[in-house]
Amino acid sequence: MATEPVVGWDVGGAHLKAARLNASGAVEQAVQLPCPLWQGMDQLHDALDRALAILQPARRHAVTMTGEMVDLFPDRAEGVKRLVAAMRERLPDAALCFYAGAAGFLTGDQAVSAPMRIASANWMASAALVAAQVPAALFIDIGSTTTDLIVVRDGRPAPRGRDDFGRLVTGELLYTGIARTPLMAVTRMVPFEGDWVPLMAEYFATTADVYRLAGLLPDSADQHPAADGGEKTVAGSARRLARMIGRDLESAPLPAWQRLADWLVRTQVRQIEEACDRLLSREEVASDAPLVAAGVGRFIALDIAARLHREGLEFAAFLSASGAEAGRVSDCAPAVAVAWLAGHETMQ
Repeated sequence: MATEPVVGWDVGGAHLKAARLNASGAVEQAVQLPCPLWQGMDQLHDALDRALAILQPARRHAVTMTGEMVDLFPDRAEGVKRLVAAMRERLPDAALCFYAGAAGFLTGDQAVSAPMRIASANWMASAALVAAQVPAALFIDIGSTTTDLIVVRDGRPAPRGRDDFGRLVTGELLYTGIARTPLMAVTRMVPFEGDWVPLMAEYFATTADVYRLAGLLPDSADQHPAADGGEKTVAGSARRLARMIGRDLESAPLPAWQRLADWLVRTQVRQIEEACDRLLSREEVASDAPLVAAGVGRFIALDIAARLHREGLEFAAFLSASGAEAGRVSDCAPAVAVAWLAGHETMQ
């Protein structure tokens, strides 16, 4: 058991997530805020201001990140350096550490000296917490932008890929999520009015639009402006979806656009399920091992678990949290995990 509260931070390219765990390891607060870091470091500072105004104070802070890869920075090393500097600037009096995967936690100076240990390690933090709770599992974190899949075996995360490139190759990282993914990244062609219609290669609509039309979009999932900056309503989403096939909303009844959205949802879900099939085909996970689901799209992972005849568990089930925070625990899994791991390290 940790001896004092810990705040965990997940500094992403599109969102800032934070979680405060008390001295008993229970989650007291969890928050996710939009943070379009590619627009400038001021976005991070603004998000930090808002998060710090919400969170109760703590002396200890633990950080993981993926924001180092945004095109604001010339390379990841520079990204890590600047994000470390920003966190040190905003938390000058904190006992601050940075998560380096298998290497544990590093100081700010150590993190800057070993940036590739720090870069995009947030998935490992979540998987490490899961591995501390169950000896075997397939952990799936479906977020607004990406999907992480990590095998847990013998009480340890067992990924084959260790960085973004390796994880893309091994199928453990999918660049697909339920809110920010452009639709032309989901499929090339869609069925509409009896024809196969190519999607326009334009940023007219995102997966948030199709999940909204399908009635499946969680309230907290879509925190960025719509592709056209327009209204986030069923009609607004249908209008954006229609543009993807060169049509206007009024050219077909709303149920036609909803059917198209349903098809696109099923197509994306199939891609995620096929990635699960690929990992499970390695026979590295016992047939009775559960699928552990996190992220704003975790409902998809739980549905996949049922189809695969496996137990589906929410990430939040492994932690104590108030009713109001329980859902946000799974939404903010890496931030929660890095705080838990930092508190656990105190025990060692």
